Amino acid sequence: QVQLVESGGGLVQPGGSLRLSCAASGIIFSISAMGWYRQAPGKQRELVAGITRGGRTNYADSVKGRFTISRDYAKMTVHLQMSSLKSEDTAVYYCTAGKEGIVGGEAPDYWGQGTQVTVSS
Repeated sequence: QVQLVESGGGLVQPGGSLRLSCAASGIIFSISAMGWYRQAPGKQRELVAGITRGGRTNYADSVKGRFTISRDYAKMTVHLQMSSLKSEDTAVYYCTAGKEGIVGGEAPDYWGQGTQVTVSS
């Protein structure tokens, strides 16, 4: 089993920045990629960004140029730097982990509990 713990959510004004972090523990050798999903009220969960051990990344079109995902696999952590935040970025953000395919949208094997990000003035 793998446990994922997110941190860094909160309230931020439009145009502001926020950094989410996720630490993995447990049987981490099975993890080939990590990423972030989000779910806004009344909407389905969507892939935000993913990154493989080798550093290959993928982003949702809606966040390209504004969000940056990075990883430290030695520490089994992944970060999501979010800039130029918009009200439509408001959602619960979930850290995910699994095989490399999750970067392209395949279902993750593991999910964190989620952290709330609210963009509002």
